Amino acid sequence: MGYQIATAALGPLLIWQGRGVRRRTPRLPEAAGDRTGVAGNGHALRLVVLGDSSAAGVGVQTQAQALVGQTVGALAGRYRVSWELVAATGMTTRGMIMQLERRPADRYDIALTALGVNDVTRRRPVTTWLAEQRNLWDILRTRFGTSRIIVSGLPPVHVFPALPQPLRWYLGAHAKRLDRALRRIVAGEPDCHFVDLHQLKDRSAMAADGFHPGADAYTWWGRTVAAAIDHGMRYARDDL
Repeated sequence: MGYQIATAALGPLLIWQGRGVRRRTPRLPEAAGDRTGVAGNGHALRLVVLGDSSAAGVGVQTQAQALVGQTVGALAGRYRVSWELVAATGMTTRGMIMQLERRPADRYDIALTALGVNDVTRRRPVTTWLAEQRNLWDILRTRFGTSRIIVSGLPPVHVFPALPQPLRWYLGAHAKRLDRALRRIVAGEPDCHFVDLHQLKDRSAMAADGFHPGADAYTWWGRTVAAAIDHGMRYARDDL
């Protein structure tokens, strides 16, 4: 069944299931802890993490366990990382653009983005969403002097246990469409690097709500991002 046909045929059922998921799914808090800091020793590196509830650490208790903490922790042995977290539950790509447009201009060497799931649940069209992603990257380059952008792909929504069928299939199909399109445009941007989150298919690595990453998933994600940052930084220094 095609996605557009499914939208028309299953619309009432999908809406009913979506409301049920919101009622039944535990609302886990964002991870506690500082959202700015400095850690490590070595080459100076300014990092900003931008995103939704996954970037905010929903699914674990502290920011040290979450995406930003795992990323900074993996970098701190080689870099002096000045980091900042800008993330909130429910954040969309368009919402993040609006946030950045209101923020005072600053400078970040590296930006890590984790956005898209809320765009999936709002059924953001692919072309619109890609234009918003490009707009976000342009703001980071021009307003914040960012030289490298690590772009997290969409997680495997099609395996989220919190979602019943056919809602899981429906949202998962849209997430796959956005993920494939995002990967394609990132490949054409020399200063961007794509992180494939489909490695997080193991349900045992998810949080208790069946929707967010758990501690093991954040550890893998953060270390993968840190390796991409480290590779990019070494490549840049070799070009000097």
